[in-house]
Amino acid sequence: MLFQIFLVSLSALILLTLYLAIRVVPQSKVFVIERFGKYIKTLESGLSVIIPFVDRVAHNVDILERQLPRFEISVITKDNVEVGLVSTVFFRVLDASKSVYRIKNIDSAVENTAISVIRSAAGKLELDDLQSSRESMNNEIRDRLSKAAEIWGVEVTRTEILDVLVDEQTKDSQRQQLNAERERRATIATAEGLKRSTELNADARLYEAEKIADAVKITADADAYAIKVKAEADAEQTTVVGKAIKDGGQPAVNFEIMKRQVDGLTALASSGQSKTLVIPSDVTKALGSLELLMGALSDNKNSS
Repeated sequence: MLFQIFLVSLSALILLTLYLAIRVVPQSKVFVIERFGKYIKTLESGLSVIIPFVDRVAHNVDILERQLPRFEISVITKDNVEVGLVSTVFFRVLDASKSVYRIKNIDSAVENTAISVIRSAAGKLELDDLQSSRESMNNEIRDRLSKAAEIWGVEVTRTEILDVLVDEQTKDSQRQQLNAERERRATIATAEGLKRSTELNADARLYEAEKIADAVKITADADAYAIKVKAEADAEQTTVVGKAIKDGGQPAVNFEIMKRQVDGLTALASSGQSKTLVIPSDVTKALGSLELLMGALSDNKNSS
């Protein structure tokens, strides 16, 4: 009977020892182990073994990212405007032993430090910049807060300025400033449009003047070319007549004289001021014999 009681007691002691020795740590937590009241180690997720009746789980620390409840603080901007900032902070524990042995309430410590950092950062900005530069301000607050919280084994992952609260008087001033800015931009846009229109008109006139100048130049070039061609033709004609006179004698001379008389009569007849045209008899004879003279010149040229 006593032996049976001993076996049962021994079995119960073994089971209790195993129960106290084996620890299963969840994925989202770590266990801080103490031995006789002194920190020994931190157990990561999984199955671990400790010394029963000597070691104990002193702290069960959540390592998931956590968010502080949103809080509102009053700050004074660089342009001396008092506003309210609604903020929140996201952080997680990287070193569980530091978070439990260096600070009593980690959430309260992070929140108080965040309030101090936010006030300092907001005091460097004017109200307009504070409202329009939240992203850069959030990054600055996160970096400064992370550096301050390293001593507690905490990493600040994100900070958010959720809202900027201003009183009605400040809102009215902002509306007036916004309306004035819109009017200024509209005036500038109108002036720029007028300037652009003037520039386009000037460019159009310049383009038209250039085209006219090009047309005048082309006309002048054409006239000069016509004069040159006529001069070359006259020179060639003179050369041909001279050669014909040399080769053909008096018929060539008579031909040139009659040709010039015909050209003169043609010019006189085409004149708008001419009303009555009297043709001398010798010219009419010249017109009748012009074909004969041309034939004679052609025969002389062929015979030469």
